[in-house]
Amino acid sequence: MSATLPVERPVDAAILALQTSALRKNTWRLMPLLVFALVFNYVDRTSVGFAALTMNQDLGLTATQFGWGAGLLFVGYCGFEVPSSLIQYRVGARRWLGRIMITWGLAAAATAFAVGPNSFYIIRFILGVAEAGFFPGAMFFLSCWFPAEHRTRMLGWLGVSVPISSVIGAPMSGMLFQMQGVAGLTGWQWMFIVEGLPVCIVGIATLFLLADQPQDASWLTQPEKDALADMLREEIRPRERNKFWAAIKDIRVLTLSGINFSFTLGAYGISIWLPQILKGHGLSNLTIGFVAAIPYVVTTVVMIAWMAALSRGGGKIWSLVAACTLGAAGLGLSVLTGSLVLSMVAMTIAVVGAVCARTIFWTIPTRFLTGPAAAGGLAFMNSIGAFGGFVGPFMVGWLKDTTGSFTAGLLGLTVVLTLSVVMSLSLFAMVKTE
Repeated sequence: MSATLPVERPVDAAILALQTSALRKNTWRLMPLLVFALVFNYVDRTSVGFAALTMNQDLGLTATQFGWGAGLLFVGYCGFEVPSSLIQYRVGARRWLGRIMITWGLAAAATAFAVGPNSFYIIRFILGVAEAGFFPGAMFFLSCWFPAEHRTRMLGWLGVSVPISSVIGAPMSGMLFQMQGVAGLTGWQWMFIVEGLPVCIVGIATLFLLADQPQDASWLTQPEKDALADMLREEIRPRERNKFWAAIKDIRVLTLSGINFSFTLGAYGISIWLPQILKGHGLSNLTIGFVAAIPYVVTTVVMIAWMAALSRGGGKIWSLVAACTLGAAGLGLSVLTGSLVLSMVAMTIAVVGAVCARTIFWTIPTRFLTGPAAAGGLAFMNSIGAFGGFVGPFMVGWLKDTTGSFTAGLLGLTVVLTLSVVMSLSLFAMVKTE
């Protein structure tokens, strides 16, 4: 027995070196493209909140009409999320993710040419259809390239894209407003064009630089491919669900869908309306762009630290409970003071909770969904969550027109986020393996 030990150890070390090398190469090849795309995905979703500072008057939109149009993106997204993800499972992630990026970039830029409420509604709906399937598709894609312990870290970097999108997008939107009148276009029109088209370039690059699975990766050597394949095959996922319909009838999937709906409603209710809430404090459009970025700068720092701790093991459900609690508490506190500084502190707490909840959330379902269930089940949860992106902005807009202030809308968001805390706690009885 002892004679075999010197032989086995070098082999184990060699395999470990190959796996480490493959994972490092995958990270540098896949993550820059996916992170850049996701940053602009959220910029294109939420920049409409900045456009509303002058666009609403130009197009004759009431607060309710704007909330309806802003939310229609998520109706299109919900309706086509599952079909889009299942198509990706059949045709391959490289081509389908590239197609998604190109079409959503064109649709986002086309928003600049809305001329009234109806055209605004139509373009926003088309943008949602174009985007459908991207985030769950990216998650499913990562599951083909990284084992669970590394995937949590990669999901963390994807999650950081959300606050980074506002850190970059909010000041950029404020500055693009200064292009008012250039080439006969308004500032908000330039904003949609400049922020929409870059993702088309990323989509084209995806078609040439990525591969559908490790065995097709030109950047990996054959030994690295084999070592990574063995690593992925050995991964243990408790209580796997391999059938799509079985997955969406699973009580865990349904509960997670409700949680996703709740914190997404809160996150978009804040991000879409924050510029107009700040406008009520008398700030200029340029200043709003920088002030609105503050909660997301803080969120970026907190999320990196939080996900680093989470990747070291365990505590995912407790972390989700904590994040949802922060979201609800922050929103509740934001309506108790009329001070801009105190309101921004409370709003920052709410943004930290709602945005971090999203990234923490997606580390949970991939532990029991695989194969077609992962492609379709994750898309189902994301589509239900995305519907919250419709309800949140519309609810705040309708309550603003009804009551004349944003207070009722923020309280409504608080109630829904509180429900997400209760549902998150219920997961302890359903998901046995942390």
